[in-house]
Amino acid sequence: MEPSVYTIHIMAGYSTAEVAKLVGISKNTLLRWLYAGKISEPRHQRNGGQDVRIWGVHDLSRVRRFKDANYWKGRGGNHRKV
Repeated sequence: MEPSVYTIHIMAGYSTAEVAKLVGISKNTLLRWLYAGKISEPRHQRNGGQDVRIWGVHDLSRVRRFKDANYWKGRGGNHRKV
């Protein structure tokens, strides 16, 4: 009898708070962008009866690109870069 071989796929996943910290914004700012539809929702997963967001590497890149293009800390979003 041959031994069984299992392949385990591990995907990097970040919480909303971790993504905000990695990008350099507050969690509230990231949530505002999500609720306003400025950033698309990452995948969701049920965890202990709660629905949680699981951010992948591609999601993290999208948030960074959005921040670079649209975020001017302390000056609001209506100012143009000079």
